[in-house]
Amino acid sequence: MELALFTSVFVTLFVIMDPVGTIPIFLSLTGGRSPQVARRLAWQAVTVSFGVISAFAFFGQQILGYLHISLPALQCAGGLLLLLVALELLTGKESEQVASGETNVALVPLGTPLLAGPGAIVATMVFSKQVDGWGQFSAVALGVIGVHLTIWLAMRFSLPILRLIRESGVMLVTRIAGLLLSAIAVQMVANAVRAFIAGEG
Repeated sequence: MELALFTSVFVTLFVIMDPVGTIPIFLSLTGGRSPQVARRLAWQAVTVSFGVISAFAFFGQQILGYLHISLPALQCAGGLLLLLVALELLTGKESEQVASGETNVALVPLGTPLLAGPGAIVATMVFSKQVDGWGQFSAVALGVIGVHLTIWLAMRFSLPILRLIRESGVMLVTRIAGLLLSAIAVQMVANAVRAFIAGEG
């Protein structure tokens, strides 16, 4: 295994996927659920993210090419989806969905596009192009697995925080998470618009 490539993959995806920054969003989305359900959602979110990123690592170029989708379009769509979730967190509308259990937040927005977002997908596709043998393949694969393991540990051990801050603390964290998530969403859309303009220019 090539240690330099593994380190590059792990550090790049760690910065993009931001396990620490995911904690307040995870806490806000799982505030109305039991610890057992929250642990299951953490595992499901990581599994969904790993599946999506792995699929795009192997077939990303073919999928986007077949559907005639550009990377900026994918990024803009992910940003708009995150913005909708952020607005629900800011207005408190997500609490009704959490209480009724109608939505699986592990799929959207945690698994994708928050974790397996356009940035992580594109980065993985770039690294996959460098694979030329089992050494490079194992380095990229272990880097992706390592980041997802780190994300799961971050969400798993955030549950004691959830029990400590109680309902009022969850409400505060929810509003902060909504604000941060809206900023991330707007930045994703802005980057996509810049990419569109640069492409046309």
